[in-house]
Amino acid sequence: MVLKSDYDRNVQNSIVENNLKWILHRNCEVLNSYEELTLKGMKTMVKVNDNYLKLPGSYLFSTIAKKVNAYTEANPDKKIIRLGIGDVTQPLSPAVISALHGAVDEMADAATFRGYAPDLGYEFLRSAIADNDYKARGCQIEADEIFVSDGAKCDSGNIQEIFALDNKIAVCDPVYPVYVDTNVMAGRTGTYDAATEKWSDVIYMPCTADNNFAPQLPKEVPDLIYLCFPNNPTGSTINKAQLQEWVDYANKNSAVIIYDAAYEAYISEADVPHTIYECEGARTCAIELRSFSKNAGFTGVRLGFTVIPKELKVGDVSLHALWARRHGTKYNGAPYIIQRAGEAVYSEAGKRETKELVAYYMKNAAYILDGLKSAGFSVSGGVNAPYIWLKAPNNMTSWEFFDYLLENANVVGTPGSGFGPSGETFFRLTAFGSYENTVEAVDRIKKLSI
Repeated sequence: MVLKSDYDRNVQNSIVENNLKWILHRNCEVLNSYEELTLKGMKTMVKVNDNYLKLPGSYLFSTIAKKVNAYTEANPDKKIIRLGIGDVTQPLSPAVISALHGAVDEMADAATFRGYAPDLGYEFLRSAIADNDYKARGCQIEADEIFVSDGAKCDSGNIQEIFALDNKIAVCDPVYPVYVDTNVMAGRTGTYDAATEKWSDVIYMPCTADNNFAPQLPKEVPDLIYLCFPNNPTGSTINKAQLQEWVDYANKNSAVIIYDAAYEAYISEADVPHTIYECEGARTCAIELRSFSKNAGFTGVRLGFTVIPKELKVGDVSLHALWARRHGTKYNGAPYIIQRAGEAVYSEAGKRETKELVAYYMKNAAYILDGLKSAGFSVSGGVNAPYIWLKAPNNMTSWEFFDYLLENANVVGTPGSGFGPSGETFFRLTAFGSYENTVEAVDRIKKLSI
């Protein structure tokens, strides 16, 4: 178009300007409509943590529960004996019950009522732990290096949060599933290979009959090393000299050991360490996890603790300080009445009663171990741990043996493959049932024509 005058130019500019205003007005209307739809929930940009979607199947013990429930519904006349999950069956000790009642009474009086617990836990419990579990064994662990929680399971899953996602973990194989699954949820394990049942970015340390179910030092150096002794699920142990090798290895390679000592109360042999801090140099490389669940029967009460020495650092960063920050932000502490119950475990009466409780379960372990040996099974564990690890007979897979025992003996155990690929063809039985049920279960298994 050829403009012949200023008037023509002004007219054309006005038309363009009005068109631009109309376009802007319509865009604003569209934008406002989009915002309204978003507020009404008709449009969303929320995304899930897709690391959870990488987890194969459900949690091991949830799968077991579903299978047992289905069998029970179909066979209501059958008496099922559960020797699968490591849940205790005997009541809390008199010293613990007395402490619980006393603490409840305190909560009923304004003068002694307690609200939120201190971040690390009450000093009376942390001091009792430090004195009895560590200093009594010659280990210099101070009360302010102990973080009280509601159990070792949550701590073993949460501890990975203070480490970067590009750290590589090493785990025993077979292994307590929480160690691996929580690292999967965080996005630290890479991709899953269904054929090998392994994660690409996890270092697996096979624990087999050839090495007495104890891991060897890995050739590929990890950043985080998960160790559990006495071991769940195999019941194996290592002596102090062997554990010292792990401490030396970690210090040499600037790795951190996450040491699960939940079953230390079941140790019966003198050369098996009760804590990793019995080893020289452990304060600069190891975090220890502990539980009141298995020694004092607190599975339904919930109490545990994590030990992080102040010398333990990554570069110049204190892991004690990081965990304290995480603990204070995300956790409000175990209840006062429960911490008083934990303190009672360390009283003279509490110590005696705890030993009696442990002895009760180890009597079960001995009956399972001896009974299955006499029946021709290849078995291990049951000496320093409440778990018996056996080889499934007749080339059965772990889950085939699970189904066979459930259907033919009405006994529930835990398939070894659920703990990792090296657990395939193995099976775990727990000594945490009642003595009467344990005897009946073993006698049923012995009568099978396997």
